[in-house]
Order: sequence, then C-alpha cells, then structure tokens
Amino acid sequence: MQNNVPKNIVILISGGGSNMAAIVRAAQQENWHQRYGACVAAVVSNKADAAGLAFARQQGIATEVLDHKAFGTREAFDAALADAIDHYQPALVVLAGFMRILTPGFVARYAGRLVNIHPSLLPAFTGLNTHQRAIDAGCKVAGVTVHQVTAELDVGPILDQAVVPVLPGDTADTLAARVLTQEHIIYPRAVRALLPLL
Repeated sequence: MQNNVPKNIVILISGGGSNMAAIVRAAQQENWHQRYGACVAAVVSNKADAAGLAFARQQGIATEVLDHKAFGTREAFDAALADAIDHYQPALVVLAGFMRILTPGFVARYAGRLVNIHPSLLPAFTGLNTHQRAIDAGCKVAGVTVHQVTAELDVGPILDQAVVPVLPGDTADTLAARVLTQEHIIYPRAVRALLPLL
C-alpha cells in the first residue's frame, strides 16, 4: 500500500552519467512510479559540460548545475548543493560518478538515504585507482559495491556487490570496462531494493 508522498530520487553526477542512465531506464522499464511511488526527480551536476545532463533532459528530468569552483569552501558548495537537492524533497540521494568528497555535514543531512557506488569489492581498495591496485595486488577477482555513505570514505554499510574475474593480461581499462557492465546491473537493483523501505 503506497502512501501519497512521492519517493523522489535525486542523482548527482560529474560526467557521462552511465550509472544514472541505468537507474533512469530501470525506473521506466520496471515502472517504479506505479510500484513504489518513486521517480528520478532531478539530476544535479557540479560540471555544466557533464554529458549525463543531456540524457536526463531528453528523459524530461529536471537538471541543475552547481559549479564547485564558484564556491570558496567545500562547506559553502555542499550547503548550496543541499539547498538544490532539498528543492526536490528527496527520499533518496544517489551518487553516480559524482567526483566530490562530501563534507560530514552534508553526509549527516542525508544519513540513511545517501548511497554511492564504488568500483571495488569493499572493504578492499577504498579511494582511487581501484582497478590498477587490484591487478597489482594479484587479485583473481575484482568487482563493485553499492553502499550507504557515511562520513568516512567508502566504508558505509554494503547494500549490494558484484564480482568479476581479473583475467590474465588485464589492464586497468579492460578491468574497469568489465566492472562497469556490472555497475549498470547492481546499482538499479540496490536502489530498487531500498524503495519499499523509504
């Protein structure tokens, strides 16, 4: 039984937005609006030239751009970002290739409803250069993790994971491409699993 309060999803991107697009397509194909009272209400980027903005506009989704370089501090940018997000009364804020480390205040504001995707099998390889680090460590498998965001980087509760093999001769790029195909599967799945709980 759905209540009448829409479960708005706001997605933050910095670039191509392929994970955002995967979530939008899943929402459309699986009819999240009817099933869960949920929809992707807005896509927000810190870069005006983020290619994902064009996709969002083509889908009729509201878009906003806040250039982080226009703000003197991370706190000032995050405060403006939160104001933009709150305009859409989000039930869930989804980080999809949003290349900013968020301040503790921002994370606290959306505690329990802020999710991110990380291209490793957390808790392994937090931070950057995950694919090369997995190869250098001799890992036989790598993967991707969807997790709730906490003040500490890449250590929030794990919501979903997918494993991919590390193949002989893999480069960071070939491994990243294999992981990305799984990202597009598990991120919509993890978001969908949260919707009945919101």
